[in-house]
Amino acid sequence: MEIKKFQFNPFPVNTYVVWDNASKECAIIDPGCYWQEELDELQQFIAANGLSVKYILLTHLHLDHALAVPAVKKLYGAPFMANKKDAFLLQNAKQQAASYGLRLQDEPIEIDGDIQEGDIFHLGNEEIEVLEVPGHSPGSVVFYLPQDKKMIVGDVLFRQSIGRTDLPGGNHQTLLDGIQKKLFTLPSDTVVYSGHGPETSIGYEKDFNPFF
Repeated sequence: MEIKKFQFNPFPVNTYVVWDNASKECAIIDPGCYWQEELDELQQFIAANGLSVKYILLTHLHLDHALAVPAVKKLYGAPFMANKKDAFLLQNAKQQAASYGLRLQDEPIEIDGDIQEGDIFHLGNEEIEVLEVPGHSPGSVVFYLPQDKKMIVGDVLFRQSIGRTDLPGGNHQTLLDGIQKKLFTLPSDTVVYSGHGPETSIGYEKDFNPFF
């Protein structure tokens, strides 16, 4: 499975395109494009590589990770999938944006399908497994690529840090427990792609993350 990382919007957020080389089926994970040139960059990459967008997947529904969901849905028609425990975050998205000096170009749209623990998304012959790791938000999920020992974790885990838990629905102990029980039990050489900042690995975080 191939992974391309983009950094979009003022926060900035890591948006990922994940694809299977044989079938060219791909998923867009956390489409955070805010400016038109960012959306253009994403489109151009997908077109240049001959990819077919099968899913729009969200690790969670905080505003910065979901800014371009309506635009990407219009472009590709792929289902917008997220954990519905985060659906309440869409209700005040415009007010959230205004509080950061941002203006939403499109109204938030409803989730097409609920993502839950144990779900598997197929891109060609490749698989993406879902792990629920709440705490940063009630519906935070991790997308695990077991064949490649890679995972896209949103704001659950960062290099030498974890996601903040002071936002609505956050819970510090729940997040710590989820990371230890579901992520730190995976192979140490699993590469971790976070929602902000650089990549890390499970082994590195077990050894050097100050929260554990």
